Amino acid sequence: MTSGYPTTYAPPRRRGLAARALGRGSTLRRLDWLLLSAALGLSLFGAVVVFSATRTVSAGGDPQAYLKKHLLNLAIGIALGLMTMLFDYRMLRAYAPFVYVASLIGLVAVLSPVGTSINGAQAWIPLPGGFTLQPSEFVKVALVVGLAMLLSDRRDAETEPSLPDVLLALGVAAVPLALVMLQPDLGTAVVMGMIVLGILAIAGTSLKWLVGLLATGALAAFAAVQLGVLDDYQINRLLAFTNPALDPQGIGYNTNQARIGVGSGGLFGTGLFEGSQTSGQFIPEQETDFIFSVVGEELGFIGSATLITLFAIVLWRAIHIATRAEDLFGALVATGIACWFTFQMFENIGMVIGIMPVTGVPLPFVSYGGSSMFANWMAIGLLENVHLRRALR
Repeated sequence: MTSGYPTTYAPPRRRGLAARALGRGSTLRRLDWLLLSAALGLSLFGAVVVFSATRTVSAGGDPQAYLKKHLLNLAIGIALGLMTMLFDYRMLRAYAPFVYVASLIGLVAVLSPVGTSINGAQAWIPLPGGFTLQPSEFVKVALVVGLAMLLSDRRDAETEPSLPDVLLALGVAAVPLALVMLQPDLGTAVVMGMIVLGILAIAGTSLKWLVGLLATGALAAFAAVQLGVLDDYQINRLLAFTNPALDPQGIGYNTNQARIGVGSGGLFGTGLFEGSQTSGQFIPEQETDFIFSVVGEELGFIGSATLITLFAIVLWRAIHIATRAEDLFGALVATGIACWFTFQMFENIGMVIGIMPVTGVPLPFVSYGGSSMFANWMAIGLLENVHLRRALR
């Protein structure tokens, strides 16, 4: 017995790091890889079309500046998503008020002299190195978590939230909504409204209250237009939507050029980096709000369908996670994210092809922009978080 063990005893073999990481009960094995793959696919898809939209625009003498920033934003976003995933979402209930207050502080900051205005909306905080931060993107995350916390607390024998709970949730949502409208950022405000409506519906809120909320929102929108609450450029966007032929060289220019680009793509597109509308910079804000026009022109129907399929996978997995969540809080968090991604995707693509008014919301994961990328990946982290806790059972 030279080893110190009897000849009939075999010492346990130490499992390597890779074996432990990929073991049956490991976190890596339990992840929703389909969700992660679709989100990463969208982000890399975005990197390609952002480069196509900006390669003829030299930023600081570097034609790849936008691409490099997009990839840096993606790396930071994935890191934020990882941190969000590893922090047990059930503990967020205790921290939800702090997250909510922090988001309000950010919204107040952009309305102060600290904030800066871009394209008519004072919604950004300038940072060193030429970067900017848009707090309203992170408000979506805070709103999802905050409303889920409020509406998941049920008293004995309750099958739906009580009227005081619903009113409290609406009050909590109204504060950041009002601050976003003061920027003014109508697109983000509408996305926030859809998040609120979706979470209320899944929480079991009475149908008559939901109908009343929709009616109130429609009346508020009508009053905002009639009373001049909206800025002139927002009114012009609505006019261009209702009448596409109105002032094609003025207020209707963006949407007309976008539709020309998408329409010229046909089935297979003009070819990556070969789109005349894109290369000629005929469509303003093409790397952000109108990024889908690059997809439609250069990759055609096939490329557009591929992009939408990736979105469909993300939304399918979000709904699947919501239905299998171990508690109502997790289900409402996943539902809020699903509503957020669904409406924002529909609004962005819809405004490019002319079925929705232009509101200036980015296409999730695809459009250029750090704050949007960070918030999107934090949302993916939350979805994985809810999925992992369910998988532990």
